[in-house]
Amino acid sequence: MNAQRQAVVDAAFEKFDSDGSGVVTASDLKPCYSVAQHPKVMSGVITEDEAFLEFLQNFGDKNNDGKITKTEWNDYYAAVSSSIDNDDHFCNIMSNAWKL
Repeated sequence: MNAQRQAVVDAAFEKFDSDGSGVVTASDLKPCYSVAQHPKVMSGVITEDEAFLEFLQNFGDKNNDGKITKTEWNDYYAAVSSSIDNDDHFCNIMSNAWKL
């Protein structure tokens, strides 16, 4: 990612890594991401906790420890970034998604 994109990705990570530990935990993200409307949650197939852990795995929690490292965060957003041509559009998506 170029410097503009990396700056907004870093800002989002730092927003959630409030203790400066270098990881974002499930409890850091949970207040900002609701899984209540997930179809499997609504139908009772899985719980909200299970849906949230699934979200973390898809988000980049490669080792399934409930924590997203800075590297996992950057890798995820590098992949997202590669599919968005316009820098301003990418930054707007990030800003709106994480309320930066």
